[in-house]
Amino acid sequence: MTLGRLNHVGVATPSIAQSIALYRDLLGATTIGEPFDLPAQKVRVCFVDTPNSQIELLEPIGEDSPIARFLAKNPAGGQHHLCFEVPDIHAAVTEMTARGAQVLGEPRLGAHGTPVIFLHPKGTGGVLIELMESPRGEH
Repeated sequence: MTLGRLNHVGVATPSIAQSIALYRDLLGATTIGEPFDLPAQKVRVCFVDTPNSQIELLEPIGEDSPIARFLAKNPAGGQHHLCFEVPDIHAAVTEMTARGAQVLGEPRLGAHGTPVIFLHPKGTGGVLIELMESPRGEH
C-alpha cells in the first residue's frame, strides 16, 4: 500500500452553518455542498471544495457522536483528521495492521459512499488518519 492523494481535511465544528459562512465569506469558497446527515457516523457533513482537495465540515448528531467528544475538548472546533485515498480498504487494513498501526474499528461507509477506516493518532504522529477507498475508476 502506498499513500494516495489527500482527499480531504476533516474539521469538527459546533455549527456547520457558521463554518459555511466562514469559508464562503471570509475565505472566498465558491463551491460548497449541501449539508447532509450521516447517521451511521453520528455526524452532519458538508464538503467545501478547494482547488486541490476538500474540507469536510463535521457537526455532531447527538451527545454520543465522536465529534461531540472532540468538541468537548475543543469547543471552538478544529482539525479532526486527514483523509488519504487507498485503492483497496481491506488490503490497507491488512497492511496497516502488519506495520503496527492501530486500526480503529472495521471498514464502514464514509461520507463519500466508499469504505473508510481510521488509524489511531498515537501511532501516526498525533494526527487521526482516515484511509478511504478511492471511488471506483479514480485510482
